[in-house]
Amino acid sequence: MIDLAIVLTTFALIFPAELPDKTFIATLVLATRFRHLWVWLGVISAFFVQVLIAVTAGGLLALAPQRLVLAITFTLFAVGAFVMIKGGLSSRAAEQAEEADEEAEVSSKAATQNPTSATRVFITSFVILFTAEWGDLSQLLTAGLAARTGEPLSVFLGSWLALATVSGIAVLVGSWLRTRVPIWRIRLVSGGILTVLAIWTAVEFVRG
Repeated sequence: MIDLAIVLTTFALIFPAELPDKTFIATLVLATRFRHLWVWLGVISAFFVQVLIAVTAGGLLALAPQRLVLAITFTLFAVGAFVMIKGGLSSRAAEQAEEADEEAEVSSKAATQNPTSATRVFITSFVILFTAEWGDLSQLLTAGLAARTGEPLSVFLGSWLALATVSGIAVLVGSWLRTRVPIWRIRLVSGGILTVLAIWTAVEFVRG
């Protein structure tokens, strides 16, 4: 059975974590080169597989002793909080340089594929996003949430919908959004939420 509260909580955590990340930039670059629909379908299919793997790993982790589960999920949340806050505090110049590097990398990969048909655009988008996002923060957080809540299906839906929404925004209004949304604020808010989750998990670990 699906727990709507967990779906919404997962969505609220994954969405801001990925909005300024490689997911957004890679999808944006692909959408400037190829047909939007097939780019988006390839991207969300890659996310479907990645999120499925993450919640499966989290579900297996949930079978471990409770204190071990709490220790691992605390580590995942703490690392996620550190990454997001560090990114939020970084200078805009450094952020722009990072985005430029990611754009160049995606453009290079897309150029080598040279897709023309819808099928090739789909496969190219799938491969690039699956490779770029493997072991990414969102995948680790999804595994941690699945272990923490014991609700893999609800976490799966929240995480996949968040990633699908981010990629949809990138396809439709990516260029406009990047010039108007202060990414550092999004990262700080996301980092703050993850910090709260890490503290909550640590308290439960100490209480045993």
